[in-house]
Amino acid sequence: MTILALIVVLGVLIFVHELGHFAAAKAVGIGVERFSIGLGPRVWGFTRGETEYVLSAIPLGGYVKMVGMDDEVMERMEGGRPDGPRTPTGRDYDSKPVWARAFVISAGVIMNMLFAWVAYTAVMGIWGFAEVAELRVGEVQAERLPEGTEALAGVPEGARFVRIGSTEVEHWGDVRDAFLEGEAGPTEVVTDAPDLRFTIDIPADSLSRMLLATSTSAWADAVVGGVEPGSPAYEAGVEAGDRVVAVQGEETRNWQAVVRAVRARPDMPTELTLERGGGELVRTVTPSLIVEEDAITGERQEVGRVGIAIPPREAVYEPVSWNEAVVYGWRETVAATELILGFLKDLVTGGVSPRSMGSIITIGQVSGQAASAGLDVFLRFMALFSVNLAVLNMLPIPILDGGHLVFLAIEAVRGRALSVEQRVRWSNVGFLIVMGIMVWALGNDILRVFGL
Repeated sequence: MTILALIVVLGVLIFVHELGHFAAAKAVGIGVERFSIGLGPRVWGFTRGETEYVLSAIPLGGYVKMVGMDDEVMERMEGGRPDGPRTPTGRDYDSKPVWARAFVISAGVIMNMLFAWVAYTAVMGIWGFAEVAELRVGEVQAERLPEGTEALAGVPEGARFVRIGSTEVEHWGDVRDAFLEGEAGPTEVVTDAPDLRFTIDIPADSLSRMLLATSTSAWADAVVGGVEPGSPAYEAGVEAGDRVVAVQGEETRNWQAVVRAVRARPDMPTELTLERGGGELVRTVTPSLIVEEDAITGERQEVGRVGIAIPPREAVYEPVSWNEAVVYGWRETVAATELILGFLKDLVTGGVSPRSMGSIITIGQVSGQAASAGLDVFLRFMALFSVNLAVLNMLPIPILDGGHLVFLAIEAVRGRALSVEQRVRWSNVGFLIVMGIMVWALGNDILRVFGL
């Protein structure tokens, strides 16, 4: 399953990316000599028209060789051979205006983003909007409650919402929507276990409604859903499936209690009491100090983070129209882009350990897990990974698409292109950078395989 899933993920997304370059080149009248899926020596292929279509030996990229595109480094790395002297023609890459070449270079990234949007839209349109099936309250953050809703602070952890106003609560999405979209004014709230009945005053303004909706979260068990490679929890030996019984000696009934305790101890050694395989063990972690910005209020605070993920919770699916699915798909694509950009920022600023980087081994493991979870989860993973490829390809490193766009920007400003020798020189630097990153990521994976 893992190998097959990896082949599908890499094959489809590399094909989509290179198809973007290919189609854009054809659209602006640039000749294409080779369309390769994979790098290195040719394994199989055929020729149709002027283009040779190839499957190559190393499944870590692809290549569209355009007529007259002087890129010796990429040609050598990706299995092509630099041609000898040739007579320039109007179908050469270098003969086209800057805007046309920028379009061709950007087209691979654009296709990856479009693929993500289509995949997210398809999942939403076919399966519907996933809502957490849980009705129990995991936490009420009293400090976030807007005026008139303070009575919610009296709802204990584990209580179940039954009704909010006229909304009968069937899943957590009903709770969110009642607070965000319910009629403003006095609203009755009913819970059971324990049985409570009280009234809150739902505010009219959108900011207060957002604070109200985010002040209350659905219950999640105190179980580790996943561990971020290279994180403090990973270094301490915490594993997915561990139940966190206590943090620094304080009992943790649910996930929210674990998060509260960890957030309060940045840069401080902290004991996690874990339940694993019927036994109990203690692991000491030192939460990384993270400066976190509240998405609603903009307030910044220093909190601790150890790199563990919330456990999966049962979901129910609410059908949506295809028009709504298109909107949701776009929002998820934007959210995925922001997530990856945030990770890169944290990686550069030290908020995330470089040990968290993974190579094809990690990609294969996650691909297999996503495929095992169902087609909808697998498509969502492919969409996320497609966005990841798009963002990484736009980094301003020579030999990546972003590096080529930098060359074009320099040409547009100075009125003439960099010489072939200059581009080759910088591409050699870019090649060393990319290879260094790949070796580092592969090394991380190998160390993880041996538990180091």
